[in-house]
Amino acid sequence: MTDVSVAICTYNGESRIGAVLERLRSQVNPGAVVWEIIVVDNNSTDGTKQTVERYCHQWESSVPLRYVFEREQGLALARSRAVLEASGTWVCFLDDDTLPAQDWLKQAAEFGKSHPQVGAFGGQIHGDYEVEPPPEFNKIAVFLAVIERGAKPYRYEPRARVLPPGAGLAVRRQAWLDVVPKKPVLLGRVSGVMLASEDIEALAHLQKAGWEVWYNPEMHLYHQIPQWRTEKRYLFSLIRGIGFARSHIRMVRLSPWQRPLFLPLYLLNDLKRVVVHVVKYRALVTTDLAIACEMQYLVSSLLSPFYLWFHTVGLK
Repeated sequence: MTDVSVAICTYNGESRIGAVLERLRSQVNPGAVVWEIIVVDNNSTDGTKQTVERYCHQWESSVPLRYVFEREQGLALARSRAVLEASGTWVCFLDDDTLPAQDWLKQAAEFGKSHPQVGAFGGQIHGDYEVEPPPEFNKIAVFLAVIERGAKPYRYEPRARVLPPGAGLAVRRQAWLDVVPKKPVLLGRVSGVMLASEDIEALAHLQKAGWEVWYNPEMHLYHQIPQWRTEKRYLFSLIRGIGFARSHIRMVRLSPWQRPLFLPLYLLNDLKRVVVHVVKYRALVTTDLAIACEMQYLVSSLLSPFYLWFHTVGLK
């Protein structure tokens, strides 16, 4: 019986995947925990396959390492494939640019064993920036999955509408198989459709089914963030993808009969927030990076139902 399956989902990660595997190779001995490592290659076009296979051939650890190829593009599909391939009670996701602390697996295994009511939990993600960002960047660092929410564990309450990102997330495999759709609406950032929050969609389904989602501050990851990911052009694109997905996340949390009632209320509230933001900050909306990013999020949230309709109905 495998306790934990660590799944690394990667796309064109030839230059990054080795560092993640080396960190896993040097994990502190988690005691009696039985675990495995699965690399899910999401249709890479570089040398990712050859790099991972080279590690598989030279792997001297007692922990099994496997390579899996997922042809259909989208991080959500890669994670779903990882869950299907896994044999562990828990599946712990890593991205190819997130490096776990040496006791990350140990902390994950201990938390999972001591919280039988939990369906998923995430930890702290620290930004490891190639170039030090400006001080005000901390206001928008959450959009880059930088999560530092204190030193005490707590449950993410459904009413709070806040959930952990997919990087570093641990999920109960059977709970995922039972309630997360085989074909999610949000696939991740793929060619032609800019929709993020695929991790939040899965967690929203878990919460709606009654599973608790928690924050475990003892699990530490270090997100490798190159300079280009802190520049305005990339941030705007990323944030618009998060905003465009917001309407679907809201609808997942509602019963079918509630959705037509709440949709106009959400639209009015989003419109109000855009107007208030413009009035409050005026010229700073275009000159201050953090305020401009927030504006992108508010506008894309307002447009979210129309964007989703166009890409899921209008193009058919």
